[in-house]
Amino acid sequence: MANAMVGGTANRGSVNSEEEKVSRLAFMTRALQYPNYRLFFGGQIVSLLGSWMTQIATTWLVYRLTNSVFLLGAVAFAGQIPAFLLSPIAGVWVDRLNKHKLLVITQVLAMIQSLMLAVLALTGHINIWQILGLMAFQGLINAFDMPARQAFVIEMIENKEDLSNAIALNSSMFNIARLLGPSIGGVVIAFVGEGWCFLIDGVSYIAVIASLLMMNVAPHVPKPNLKKPLQDLKEGYKYAFGFAPIRALLILMAAVSLVGMPYGVLMPVVAKQTLGGGASTLGILMAASGCGALAAALVLAARKSVRGLGKLIPICTLGFAVALAIFSQVTVMWLAIPLLFLMGFGMMEQNAACNTLLQTIVESDKRGRVMSIYTMAFMGMAPFGSLWAGALADRIGPSPTLLISAFGSALAGLWFASQYKGLREDVIPIYRKLGIIPEVAVGVDEAAELSEATARVA
Repeated sequence: MANAMVGGTANRGSVNSEEEKVSRLAFMTRALQYPNYRLFFGGQIVSLLGSWMTQIATTWLVYRLTNSVFLLGAVAFAGQIPAFLLSPIAGVWVDRLNKHKLLVITQVLAMIQSLMLAVLALTGHINIWQILGLMAFQGLINAFDMPARQAFVIEMIENKEDLSNAIALNSSMFNIARLLGPSIGGVVIAFVGEGWCFLIDGVSYIAVIASLLMMNVAPHVPKPNLKKPLQDLKEGYKYAFGFAPIRALLILMAAVSLVGMPYGVLMPVVAKQTLGGGASTLGILMAASGCGALAAALVLAARKSVRGLGKLIPICTLGFAVALAIFSQVTVMWLAIPLLFLMGFGMMEQNAACNTLLQTIVESDKRGRVMSIYTMAFMGMAPFGSLWAGALADRIGPSPTLLISAFGSALAGLWFASQYKGLREDVIPIYRKLGIIPEVAVGVDEAAELSEATARVA
C-alpha cells in the first residue's frame, strides 16, 4: 500500500510537472491566441529565413567579387540609408494609411527585389553596381515597411497587456530565422552559389503575402486629418524628443546602431582572414550570434510585465560592449562562438527592451511617427556605422575597428545608466494610467522612496 501511495504521489507529481510546463509554454506564447497575429507570425518566420539567407549571400558575394572591406560597408550603407532619409516621412503616412494594405504592397515589392537579384546572380551577369542599386531599392521598401510593421502589431493584439509578449515573440521569430538562415545560406552558397539563396528568399515572400491576405482585418476608417504632412512630421518630432524617456531610448538606439551594430559587416573578413574559413564559417559565426539573440528573446517572452525592463537596457548594452572588446582580440573559433552568443544576447535584449518600452509608453495616435523615428535610429544610423567601420577596417584592420566599436557601445550604455533614475520617474505615471503598476504598488514605492529620503536627511 505504501509503495502504491508513493507511486501514486509520484505520478501526480509527474502530471503536475507536465501541466506546469504546458502552462508556462502557453504563457510564453499567449500572443498567439489572436488569429491575425498567429498568421502574421507563421508567414513572417518563413520569409525571414529567406531574408537572412539573402543577407549572408549578399555579404559573401560582395567580398568574393571585390575583396574589399570598404565595399562591404558601402553595400550595407546603400541598403540602410533610405531608412535614415525617408522613415520620418514614411511614419507620417503610416499613421494615415491602411497599414495592412501597405504591408502587402511592401512585401510584393521586396519579393520582386529578391527575384531580380536571383536572376542576375544565376545568369552570371551580376556586378557591384547592380547590387548597390538593388540594396538601395530594398532600403526604400524597408523605410515604409518597418514602421508599418511595428505599428500594425498593436492592431493585432486586442489585450494590450499581451503587447510585450507579442514583441518578444517577434524577436524570437526574427532570431530563429537569424539562427537558421545564415547556417542554411552558408551551406547553399558552398554547394550551389549565392544566386540560389536569393531565389529561395524571393519564393519565401509568398508565405507572408498569403498570411496577410488571409487575415480578417477590420475595415480601415481614415481619421479626419486637416494637418499637412509636414505639420504631422513636426508634431511627431516634437513629441518624441520632448518627452525624456522616448528621447533617451531613441538616442541610445541611434548610438549603439552607429558604433555597435557594424560588427556584423566585418564578419566575412573575420571569417576569412582572422579565422581562415569560408562561407560555412561565416554561417556558423552568424548562427552563434543568432543563438544568443534567440535566447534573449525567449527570456523576454517569459516576463510577466514590462516593469524592470529599463534596468536591463544599460546592463545588456555594457555586457555587449565587453563581449565585443574580447571578441576583437580572438583568433580561434572555439572562443569566438561563445563570445558571439553573448554579443547576440546583449544586443537583442537591449533592442527588444527599448522597442517594448517605446510601444508601451507612446500615445496611440503618434505610434507610426515615433516608430518611424525608431526605425531611423535603429536602421538609419547603421549605414553610417557600416561605412565608417568598413573604411576604418580597410586602414587599420578589423580587430582595432571592433575594439573602437566596443568602446563606443560602452560609453552609450554608461550614459543611459546615468539617466535611468529620472526616466523612471517620468514613466511611472504612464504605467499607473495603463494599469501596469497598480495604485497600491505605486503607493508602496512612493512610501519606500519617502522613507529613504527621510533617512538620508536624518
